[in-house]
Amino acid sequence: MSDGAARPVRANGTVHWVGTGLSVGRTGLSLLCDRAGAVRLWGRNRARAEGLLAQLHLTGRAVPRGLDSDNLAAELQPGDIVVSMLPATEHPELLQTAIEHRAHFASTSYVSMGVLAQASAATERGTVILTEAGLDPGIDHLMAHRLVAMARKAVGPQAEAVEFTSYCGGLPAVVNEFRYRFSWAPYGVLAALGSPARYVEEGATRTCTHPWDATRTIRLHQEDFEAYPNRDSVPFITQYGFPDDWSVDTFVRSTLRNVGWRQAWEPVFATVREGDPARIHALADELAGRYPATAADRDRVVLAVELRLRSRAGAGWWGRYRLDLTGNADESAMALCVSLPLAFGVTRILEDAVPPGLHRAAEGAEVDCWLAFLDGNGIQPMFEENHLLS
Repeated sequence: MSDGAARPVRANGTVHWVGTGLSVGRTGLSLLCDRAGAVRLWGRNRARAEGLLAQLHLTGRAVPRGLDSDNLAAELQPGDIVVSMLPATEHPELLQTAIEHRAHFASTSYVSMGVLAQASAATERGTVILTEAGLDPGIDHLMAHRLVAMARKAVGPQAEAVEFTSYCGGLPAVVNEFRYRFSWAPYGVLAALGSPARYVEEGATRTCTHPWDATRTIRLHQEDFEAYPNRDSVPFITQYGFPDDWSVDTFVRSTLRNVGWRQAWEPVFATVREGDPARIHALADELAGRYPATAADRDRVVLAVELRLRSRAGAGWWGRYRLDLTGNADESAMALCVSLPLAFGVTRILEDAVPPGLHRAAEGAEVDCWLAFLDGNGIQPMFEENHLLS
């Protein structure tokens, strides 16, 4: 093969799912139990893995393993797939182990520098790194790619007044006084708030040191929410395939919260602003104890991705995807929306449909494949479009 890359490693049918947190969903894990030759669920200890399998009614369909007692590296074979549902800080080490054993790797997290640094090694070893394959990032990427493709067909490679917005939030279905319940790592929620946000507004790139300072009220489908910019939106202009001759007025990827969130979280912001990791960890633990997402709670996922633009001749186009799901006693909305797209991405690796190297969810023809699968398996966004004239 060219460029020094090894022959692609064919998937052998064995999947190692590492992590047993709240975002591990029955539907996604069950899909892998159906389609993989063998699934091994790795918990911090074997009891955690056994407990989750029992909770998800999957006992006997996957083999429980414990990271404290079993040796993942010793079990890896070329062509295995390692799925990491661990915190993002643990991905680089796990990825390195996978690459060393010529195993593929998948996660829902954003691409970190530690993961990016190993992309060329994965390509050279003939293995896949599938990332950003959950809800946000993940399903939002699929929607954005589809919208850009439709807009290019409607308007062409030259456009002005381009406005792109993506809003996503995991919310309590029944709003509490804190306007939130923790359905994933509490420290991760607070740490994300400490990351500056960069986005495009009124044609200019803006940076907000404390993202909550840019919180604004938005209206989606006759309901008000609060939204604040999330991380660095600007690189996604290229990732989503915006033509060079599109003049971008607005481009922002935002986190969605219930109205009243900013006021309720003022004490949290004070601690995050100080930036002391020990204090942030302590606050995260305290809040997780006060506002956990329990089995009795129902959660809600809201995702809205919208693109609006016009050609220089005056013709315009507008399109939007909107997803609004509430969890039930069998599975939370967050677990479904995070685990199912990830599991489907793993099935594409199992089918040798993903070439070696780094991938963020899916692009090109794979987008239609992923969206069609999700639509047929309980994640059915509404789509609206309009051809606008000046």
